[in-house]
Amino acid sequence: MRTRPSPRSRRHRRTRPRSAIRLTAGFLAAAALLVSACSSGNSTTSAGGRVEAALAELPRSTPSGLAPYYTQRLRWRDCGVPGFQCATMRAPLDYDRPDAGDVRLAVARKKATGKGKPLGSLLVNPGGPGGSAIGYLQQYAGVAYPAQVRARYDMVAVDPRGVARSEPVECLDGRQMDAYTQTDTTPDDAKERNALVAADRKFAESCGARSARLLRHVSTVEAARDMDILRAVLGDRRLNYVGASYGTFLGATYAGLFPARVGRMVLDGAMDPSLDARRLNLDQAAGFETAFRAFVKDCVRHSDCPLGGRGTTPAQAGDRLHAFFRKLDAHPIPADGRRLGEALATTGVIASMYDEGSWEQLREALTSAMKKKDGAGLLSLSDSYYERDADGGYSNLMMANAAVNCLDLPPAFSGPEDVQKALPAFEKASPVFGPGLAWATLNCTYWPVRATGEPHRIEAKGAAPIVVVGTVRDPATPYRWARSLAAQLSSARLLTYDGDGHTAYGRGSTCIDTAIDTYLLRGTPPPAGKRCS
Repeated sequence: MRTRPSPRSRRHRRTRPRSAIRLTAGFLAAAALLVSACSSGNSTTSAGGRVEAALAELPRSTPSGLAPYYTQRLRWRDCGVPGFQCATMRAPLDYDRPDAGDVRLAVARKKATGKGKPLGSLLVNPGGPGGSAIGYLQQYAGVAYPAQVRARYDMVAVDPRGVARSEPVECLDGRQMDAYTQTDTTPDDAKERNALVAADRKFAESCGARSARLLRHVSTVEAARDMDILRAVLGDRRLNYVGASYGTFLGATYAGLFPARVGRMVLDGAMDPSLDARRLNLDQAAGFETAFRAFVKDCVRHSDCPLGGRGTTPAQAGDRLHAFFRKLDAHPIPADGRRLGEALATTGVIASMYDEGSWEQLREALTSAMKKKDGAGLLSLSDSYYERDADGGYSNLMMANAAVNCLDLPPAFSGPEDVQKALPAFEKASPVFGPGLAWATLNCTYWPVRATGEPHRIEAKGAAPIVVVGTVRDPATPYRWARSLAAQLSSARLLTYDGDGHTAYGRGSTCIDTAIDTYLLRGTPPPAGKRCS
């Protein structure tokens, strides 16, 4: 697989854009910690002997240099989307030097119109990093969140710095992106390894050349601080927030920096900020293997399953899929006027692991590709994952994703030789996807900006109750991460969904939805240890 965002911002049930972390930069939305926010009196020693500090709370008083940002007035205007208003908010490019210039952030809202006491603003983020929160608000949260929630809250979104409408990070053009996404990430020899390294270097150098001003200032800590400015200018004493996937890391970071300002906060599909990039990637490889096994179990019940029939084991199905990928590596097949090779086919399969509602589509796409040599179905899944349009243009999702990830954590590997040594562990975690996912982590190795973050715990002592949601067979944010984050946060309540797919809220579980809606509307968190199916 390529260094890429994980397929979120796509469609869940009820046309929900997926809020996923994207497979990139260690191919994962990773934890961020600026040096200025590192110090804490509390620390723990990890299994590897590294001392991990907890994210330190920022001073409760607003520094004088930030006062103009906290007191600005937003000028709301029509968005062009019925019912929504848009505005532009200023934030300091560099929080350590607030007089060094601004970054302009796009904000959108849909005002509460229902009966009942208003509850303020509810900020939403779909993940990524790199997913457009405004797109998510306008396409899903602002129209499909429960009516009673939308009636009581102003639904609000801000595209984080470097993302979509907020001074987007720019790197490659459409034709260059086509070449990049097709680069072989399961190199068989030195020539193919060199080609992969060259592709990652070109991507990184292009980001550095085209986005030099912003590239040092797109960390998760900075984005969380931007959210506090937004809270203030909206007139809210506390931040109410629903974040999914990477959005959980963004929300947890806010809680660590501003625990006294946490309102009702839901972190769905949680990340673990205490893990380094290599461990994050390895855990996610195992998560995709778990999801693939669940897909196979479903697939073989159908007579048209191209990976085998009843009695076929996940290992046997994996062998067949791996053999198909190897054939594509040597001989790409036609796909709607283009060609489908191993890299894009793998992307299409992994994209479908995020939502069990996509399994039927994947089964049909694999059947067409494996039996009819028609790759259009898998290519469509891959294009959706990359946010590539029919004209060959791409959103900036992948570019922003890499920029944030590479700033948030040091790279997983120092170079190709380091990846080669780690391959057995990745192959063990996922025989089907592990090697590709290991090689897909190289882009941060060549990033032009040094990481400012390190692995760390987030405790957020003194915060109001925070609901952490984990899905047992989540491929992108493994359930163990939710358990770990809930154990770190001093006020967390863990809500478990015993199911498949990425995230849980709004995906068909009445039990999950009722627990979260009750919390958002009444402030009553679910009981400790609550489990839903």
